[in-house]
Amino acid sequence: MEDKFTERQKDAQLVRKIVLIVSAVMLLCLMIAVGGSYLYIKSALQPVDPKDKKAIHVSVPIGSSVSEIAAILEEKGIIKDATVFRYYVKFKNHADFQAGEYKLNRAMTLEEIIASLKTGKVSKETKLKITIPEGKQLTQIAAIIAKKTGYKQEEFMAKMNDRNYINQLIKKYPSILSEEIFNQHIRYPLEGYLFPATYSFHEEKPSMETIIEAMLDKTEEVLMKYEVEMGEMEFTPHKLLTMASLIEEEATAKTDREKIASVFYNRLRVGMPLQTDPTVLYALGKHKDRVYYKDLKVNSPYNTYIHKGLPPGPIANAGEMSIQAALKPAKTDYMYFLATPMGEVIFTKTLEEHNREKAKYIGKQ
Repeated sequence: MEDKFTERQKDAQLVRKIVLIVSAVMLLCLMIAVGGSYLYIKSALQPVDPKDKKAIHVSVPIGSSVSEIAAILEEKGIIKDATVFRYYVKFKNHADFQAGEYKLNRAMTLEEIIASLKTGKVSKETKLKITIPEGKQLTQIAAIIAKKTGYKQEEFMAKMNDRNYINQLIKKYPSILSEEIFNQHIRYPLEGYLFPATYSFHEEKPSMETIIEAMLDKTEEVLMKYEVEMGEMEFTPHKLLTMASLIEEEATAKTDREKIASVFYNRLRVGMPLQTDPTVLYALGKHKDRVYYKDLKVNSPYNTYIHKGLPPGPIANAGEMSIQAALKPAKTDYMYFLATPMGEVIFTKTLEEHNREKAKYIGKQ
């Protein structure tokens, strides 16, 4: 009996050893499989070749599913694994891929590839470029566009003053456009909202809506970068663009825009009129090399010599530097500034100092 019991104990120990060994082997295989899968997926999420930036033409047909797009990208060597790409897109909740002809490369990350496919950056030839410089007014912008496209300046201005169309734009761009632009004193609703930049189009004569909305897209893109700062200063986009336009029109190439902004804010704080000449010129509706005392009496809500506070709306399109200055003015005690014939700007604290500098430099003109 003892021999049989001992034998059974040995058999049980052997079975336990076998089970332990088999379990260990299975666990090791599982760990190797998991580790291998992890490394494979990690590799598949990386660019195919970070050094290979040679453009590869990729055609995405209309109606292509994510699976079909993934297969095309894998076939072209843009991604390593179509299945991994498909699950990555699903996990990140990406959508809205657009059909088109693309130029991608093997050095692109998955996010860069996805961004290209979502934004529609296709390899179409640019047929029209329109450059809008900083500080231009709406009538000047209309003239530039008319010259480049063949539209008449008058019909472009009519489009930008079409109330039905403006209402459509307010619905499309609620983050930057509001009923403020319909203030009864505002000359042109979209004044100051068409961002200064170079715009490329794939048509020789795109629609007026396409051109206008490309500029509004850019304005929205820029302003949304400063959403927090606008909130801190309790600025609406309209108020920000209005202040920025004053800074833009007063600035020269050598100007410290932050100091100009500080003068405006210092005046607003003490209830002093802004007294900035560009608003007078805007009120007059014409350009002059010099503003005379009789001009300062023009009866217009834009005239900041006779009306305190900001004008009803922007008087020109401001660049990003002026927008930044409006949001982050310098901390100064300056109440006045004067541009010299050489483009320098002299800042002073008192009217006496300002008049002294003004007499000095006006005498040189």
